[in-house]
Amino acid sequence: MRHTRTLLLLCCLLLPFIVLKAQQPQTAKLKVAVFAPVYLDSVFTGDTFRPANSNSLPRYMLPGLDFYNGVMLAIDSLNTEQVPVQVLFYDTKSATVPLENMLESPEMNGTSLIIASFNARNEVKPVADYALRNNIPLLSSTYPNDGGVEGNPFFVLLNPTLRTHCEGLYRYLQRIYPTSSMVMFRKKGAAEDMIQSIFGEMARNTQGVPLKIKTVELPDSFTTAQVTGYLDSNRQNIVICGSLNETFGLSLTRSLNEARSSYRSIAAGMPTWDALKDIDKGIEIIYSTPYNYLRTDKEGLSFTTKYRNRYAGRPSDMAFKGFESMYHFTKLLVKHQSALINNLSDNSFKLFNEFNVQPVRISAANPMPAYLENKKLYFVRKIDGQIKSVSP
Repeated sequence: MRHTRTLLLLCCLLLPFIVLKAQQPQTAKLKVAVFAPVYLDSVFTGDTFRPANSNSLPRYMLPGLDFYNGVMLAIDSLNTEQVPVQVLFYDTKSATVPLENMLESPEMNGTSLIIASFNARNEVKPVADYALRNNIPLLSSTYPNDGGVEGNPFFVLLNPTLRTHCEGLYRYLQRIYPTSSMVMFRKKGAAEDMIQSIFGEMARNTQGVPLKIKTVELPDSFTTAQVTGYLDSNRQNIVICGSLNETFGLSLTRSLNEARSSYRSIAAGMPTWDALKDIDKGIEIIYSTPYNYLRTDKEGLSFTTKYRNRYAGRPSDMAFKGFESMYHFTKLLVKHQSALINNLSDNSFKLFNEFNVQPVRISAANPMPAYLENKKLYFVRKIDGQIKSVSP
């Protein structure tokens, strides 16, 4: 796998960008630009491969590189279908070509769609501003942050913000446990204040019966007894983790696990729980995600096989995201052409997930959306590493 990826990196290095053209009869081609953090210059001097550790690539390269690998496999599929598209690929971590220069390069002229995998907040707005100036849809596929973008109806967050996850979790709990008493445990912090505030807004504005949630602020280091003091031994407890802090979340579920013989509990947590090992040890958890990659259905197995045959490894979620973003939205681009921005919720070419892209308005007085955002969430229930159910 390492040697295959090295060859791909060499191919990319030939230019500040790589141009990939579909093999199809001569026809008008649509142009798609892909931006991802591959960090080529950190492992190459000229054409010489020089990783710090000769046995492997640096770990910080792997997410962006796997996104790129997924994009490449999508291009293979588009080629097979003779889709008329030209793809430009840019490494946003280039040490020689600034992001602004990439955007203003002549090759970007005539671009119809931009797909980006950001990993830094300060990269978002320059690309979003370029997309707005040129009326090009920009899909932010992996970074759940608006980057300070406002008044830009061409900027699309496919990976939803924390607000969307909190609002979705509130509605889910309202639907499944409408009359249950709940406890939200949180720690001190600005993010925790935001989470509590969103839940408060939902309670005030809901058209149904508001959830009964007691909020408890715990110290950074807390004991199981401090948690169980707010639980009921006579019924199932619905516990909400009101913090993104991984250590806090792990400590909370560990306390619930230690007390499970006396207190039956289900823990509802943040989207970051998707990647936390042992967060569900001995305790059932619920969390939301916009990306439901089962890997056991027809499409998941097909992609995993393609990836293994090409790269001799197992695809990460970033590879799935790269493949899905490139294939699904390029097919929509071909179908809708210049009207793509108004049809991003068209699920005609669904692979793994559905998308429900809606305008986000910060002020009711301003009809212009701040940006567009995918509001589709899946709610995962897990225990001991095993998924019990996934529901919308």
